[in-house]
Amino acid sequence: MPMISGFICPKRMKIISDWFQNAFNDPQAVILVMLLVVTTAVILLMGQMLAPVLAGLVIAYLLEGLVFVLQRWGMPRLPAVMLVFTLFSAFVLFLLVGLMPLLSRQLIQMVQQFPVMLDKGYALLESLPQAYPKFITEAQVLELTNTLRDEFTGLTQKMLTWSLASVVGVITMVIYLILVPLLVFFFLKDKDPILTWFRDFLPADFTLTQQVWREVDVQMGNYVRGKFWEIIIVWGVSAIVFAAMDLQFAMLLGLMVGLSVIVPYVGAVVVTTPVAMVGFFQWGWGSEFMWLIVAYLVIQALDGNVLVPLLFSEVVDLHPVAIIVAVLVFGGLWGFWGIFFAIPLATVVQAVLKAWPRRRDPPGETVRPEEEIPTRSPTQ
Repeated sequence: MPMISGFICPKRMKIISDWFQNAFNDPQAVILVMLLVVTTAVILLMGQMLAPVLAGLVIAYLLEGLVFVLQRWGMPRLPAVMLVFTLFSAFVLFLLVGLMPLLSRQLIQMVQQFPVMLDKGYALLESLPQAYPKFITEAQVLELTNTLRDEFTGLTQKMLTWSLASVVGVITMVIYLILVPLLVFFFLKDKDPILTWFRDFLPADFTLTQQVWREVDVQMGNYVRGKFWEIIIVWGVSAIVFAAMDLQFAMLLGLMVGLSVIVPYVGAVVVTTPVAMVGFFQWGWGSEFMWLIVAYLVIQALDGNVLVPLLFSEVVDLHPVAIIVAVLVFGGLWGFWGIFFAIPLATVVQAVLKAWPRRRDPPGETVRPEEEIPTRSPTQ
């Protein structure tokens, strides 16, 4: 009891009460919190149902930058929207007709050759005890191969389950291909009426929310559009380099390298495994394999040191630990899209924390640190 009364002392409770009143006494802060709570609740509770709407909203946000550029050049908004939407439709058609058949064919071939790669890998592992008897034993190799076989069996069962559910996936994809472009067009065409309708539900004065959104819009818009172009450029360069080296599944591996830039620090390490595996089982420990690794490392170095500074004019001021935590948290909540938007969502949190009302002491009054929380003696 004395310990509880010492912990929950009136001065500590007053500190908490003062902080709460200072933080939420501002109506602007209350409006911002309510908007964040409502938006998060809608995404968490109805995100799956509203997936086409959210996808259309994201794509329209990406294309708005091109519309803005055309408007700045003197083109009226409706013709600018029509031109950008036509280019977007042509790009989607190119992906569906030109690249998807090639990618699906290479994926099927890789899956078919995977057992052969595993057999070669098992043979290589079984030869290690003879080559390095002091470092590895046959029992360790046997345990490792059994573990790999169990993992491969589980992966095969998951792929079979996925293939049985692919019919539903195809139907969903067809619906997306119809609904999402329509939503993108109307989001671009009727941007001002939609924003006006949304503002009618907000209070007349929401300055803090506008301040947060302006900062988020600058960083998020630059990041998302830059990340999109980074994926396309890294994908294309990797695919061309792999094809020039006559590497199998060049387009598919190039796509994997391009998508790896979504997850900072981790994606480049993870995608190294399939690239190295395909190169090793195609060429073995030869000069071709070494040149492949060198070319892959050069692509990663150019991406990090040349391409990223060119694409991202506004630097996202986030610590690497904050980026990794954001990827883990938002990826766990929203899957692929959570990973893709992890850094922009982290900038939202950062912008809210920057704009949040801070404690302001009255003029002439200062609170000394030792007066805020009294130090208890060991006898208390």
